[in-house]
Amino acid sequence: MHTEAHDLRHHGDAEVRDDGSALVDLAVNVRADTPPTWLRERIAASLGSLAAYPDGRAARAAVAARHGLPVERVLLTAGAAEAFVLLARALKVLRPVVVHPQFTEPEAALRDAGLSVDRVLLREEDGFRLDPAAVPEDADLVVVGNPTNPTSVLHPAASITALARPGRTLVVDEAFMDAVPGEREALAGRTDVPGLVVLRSLTKTWGLAGLRIGYVLAAPETIAELECAQPLWPVSTPALAAAEACVAPPALAEAAHAAHRIAADRAHLVAGLGEFASSGLRVVGPAEGSFVLVRLPGAAAVRHRLRDLGFAVRRGDTFPGLGEEWLRLAVRDRGTVNRFLRALDQAMDLARR
Repeated sequence: MHTEAHDLRHHGDAEVRDDGSALVDLAVNVRADTPPTWLRERIAASLGSLAAYPDGRAARAAVAARHGLPVERVLLTAGAAEAFVLLARALKVLRPVVVHPQFTEPEAALRDAGLSVDRVLLREEDGFRLDPAAVPEDADLVVVGNPTNPTSVLHPAASITALARPGRTLVVDEAFMDAVPGEREALAGRTDVPGLVVLRSLTKTWGLAGLRIGYVLAAPETIAELECAQPLWPVSTPALAAAEACVAPPALAEAAHAAHRIAADRAHLVAGLGEFASSGLRVVGPAEGSFVLVRLPGAAAVRHRLRDLGFAVRRGDTFPGLGEEWLRLAVRDRGTVNRFLRALDQAMDLARR
């Protein structure tokens, strides 16, 4: 259990907007070449309704149908980030615990709400895998990512559900689950796990980070509490149109195809990174998300050299449990990966001089 300071508000977008240069982006975990044309057109078609207040009923029903749930178990949010804020403000908890390394917004939101947050740090020597026994028994809120950002570890569903307890809220961030072929180990749609709250994001797979759309799946009483903490009309009409479109069967089929393509591109990236093992580079594996986490000597210097060579990657030291020797790399197509690997070879060589 540790509470040392980290920059919890640093995110991958900072790596590509700091100096305005045209960097090849391996820092942000949004799928490249998105949103697709059909989704842009669907969003554009909604603009004619901007004079009316947003009506989320159709989108909410569509999300509920996608997961086989009643609408009372669904809450639409302005991205998963808003959901973390709602959870921190609405739920009456005394001992929240965040399992790290993971996305830092849950802890930031809890601290902003005036709560004291404990951390459970997963260990590199264990492959950053979840040990349910490491979570304090008296924790009344536990937050864990699956697959976890930034480690790309996919925890077994059984390991996560082992954290469920009467009187405990178990928050599972599944923002990247749709990048996992078959969404194996997913808990979205489960109603048999007490206190379960699942968060989903549509921004990663569909390239909608600028639109802000996600949702919460939970028991009706939890959804009601979170909804009371939301401002009126929290999700815009274009975002609602996107949500409805992205959970329709054709979109789900497209996302499933993209997940397999990401897996193949990730395997290519990991194989290429393996060529640097003799230089001390280590890939956390098996990686299951749309990104990989690597540890290498002089990572900070390598990151700066990569910027000079036109590539942005995500620093790892802002994630609790990681240090300056860590970098997160988003999965890209093979051509981009090949160019990146050549730049990495140059950057590591320059950093050693």
